Amino acid sequence: MINNYTLIGRLVKDLELKESENKKKYAYLTLAVQRSYKNANDEYDTDFIDMIVWNELAERINTYCHKGDLIAVNGRIETRMKETEEGKEKVTSLVCDKVTFLQTKKEEKESE
Repeated sequence: MINNYTLIGRLVKDLELKESENKKKYAYLTLAVQRSYKNANDEYDTDFIDMIVWNELAERINTYCHKGDLIAVNGRIETRMKETEEGKEKVTSLVCDKVTFLQTKKEEKESE
């Protein structure tokens, strides 16, 4: 079985490092990923994909990556059941396992 995704895109905002009840560090990140084809207006649409990153990887991304930086992420999709007032609800999360720093927004501006 394979449960794997790979995305390349730009960070939409700086990460905010948090700590769970059991003292694990985590952060949510949103990646802006441009589609590979043009729409009816001859423009590329962009998807904004939310994911979570844990522990040391969350700390590294928080330290070295900033809004606008181009990164590649690899991860997996996880599902779980969550209790709500209406009953149980299925929650799907993209979990980031690996990040490759490709280009900072500053480097891109310098090369123009």
